[in-house]
Amino acid sequence: MDDLPALTNDAPPALSLAAQVEALLFASGEPATVNALAAALGATLNEVEAALESLADHYQSRGIRLQRLGNRVRLVTAPELAERIQRFLGLEESTRLSPAALETLAIIAYNQPITKPQIEMIRGVNCDGVINTLLARNLIQELGRAETVGHPMRYGVSFDFLSHFGLRGVHELPPVENLDQLPTAAQPPAGGDAPADGEPR
Repeated sequence: MDDLPALTNDAPPALSLAAQVEALLFASGEPATVNALAAALGATLNEVEAALESLADHYQSRGIRLQRLGNRVRLVTAPELAERIQRFLGLEESTRLSPAALETLAIIAYNQPITKPQIEMIRGVNCDGVINTLLARNLIQELGRAETVGHPMRYGVSFDFLSHFGLRGVHELPPVENLDQLPTAAQPPAGGDAPADGEPR
């Protein structure tokens, strides 16, 4: 039998911190906090932030994007490829959001964290049903209770909101005066369609 090549103790070339961050995000499959990334890699928060910025720049010409919501980040496919990805995976087009749901979603996006009473003051109607719909479709998330009378739940947008509208973060929302630039038809996962407040969604 031929002799096998001798093993060496040579360590593999060190990967950049950006590459290590990329590997962790790819492996996790879920949003990761900057703090968790720093702890796992033995790096400082500033070093991880710099690595994330490097990745975001690198992905500009590729099919992957770095998406961020607060202190959490994740890898997603480029929004401009959504139609081709749906066709490739055989995904059916999902139910579109109603004007009432889009209006509520915009109010939450631009005023988060915001409570249901505050949303209803702006819209002038009961929002129980439409908020339940947005929660069921994972377009908004609960952010804990407010320190006010009754301790109402506070709401903010989710990662799925960013994905549906092709945003890397809430910083890419158009200015309020240019709201007509925001896409008018999100296509979230189907479910929770029956109105609970008599209002179309």
